Amino acid sequence: MGLSRLLRLAVLILAGSATAAPAQDIGQPPPPPSPTDLPVAATPPVAAIVVLNQERLLSQSLYGQRIQREVEAAGAALAAENRRIEAQLTEEELTLTERRGTMTAEAFRPLAEEFDTRVEGIRAAQEAKSRALQAQAEAAQARFFELAFPVLIEILRARGASVVLDNRMVLLSAEGTDITDLAIARVDAAIGEGGEAPLIDLDGTQTPQPRP
Repeated sequence: MGLSRLLRLAVLILAGSATAAPAQDIGQPPPPPSPTDLPVAATPPVAAIVVLNQERLLSQSLYGQRIQREVEAAGAALAAENRRIEAQLTEEELTLTERRGTMTAEAFRPLAEEFDTRVEGIRAAQEAKSRALQAQAEAAQARFFELAFPVLIEILRARGASVVLDNRMVLLSAEGTDITDLAIARVDAAIGEGGEAPLIDLDGTQTPQPRP
C-alpha cells in the first residue's frame, strides 16, 4: 500500500469518526419537559354563593311589618300609660305636701314612706314592661327567621347554592346573586303575617296603680 493511499484512508477514518460523534448523545437523558407539558391539577369546584339582606327581609315582609306595627302600638300605649301615671302621682304628691302643714311629723312620716314605696314599685313595674316589650320584639324577630329558614333553604337548593351571606359582609357581588326580593315574596307566600295570635302582648304585666 502506497503512502498516498494510506493518507487517504486516514482522512476517511477521521472524517467518519467526526461524523459519528453526535451519535454518542443518544445515551444522555432527555431534556426536562416545559411547564406547559406538565399535567395541571384539577381545581376544586367553587361553592355557589348567594347574598341576602336580612334587615330588608324582615322590614319588608308581611310578618316583619306586623311585628313593627305591634311594637310601635305597644310602645305608644306604654308611653301614654307612663304619662297618665306620672300625672296622677304628681297630683297625689301635691296633695300630700299640702297635708304636711296640718299634721305632725310623726303622723306625716308613715304617709310619706308609703307614697315613696308605692312610687318605687310603680317605676319598677313600668321599667319591667319596657324590658318585656324589648324581649317580645326580639323573640318575634327570632321566630320570623325560624319560619323563614325552610323557605331560604328551598331557594338555595333551587339556585344550586350552598352558602348564603349577609349583604353587609359582601363588598361586590355579581348581578343575580342577591335573593332578597325573591325571599321576601316566597316568605310572604309561605307564612304571611303569622296568624291571628298577637306577637306583642303586654297585658299580662300588671302595674300598681296610683290612688284615685
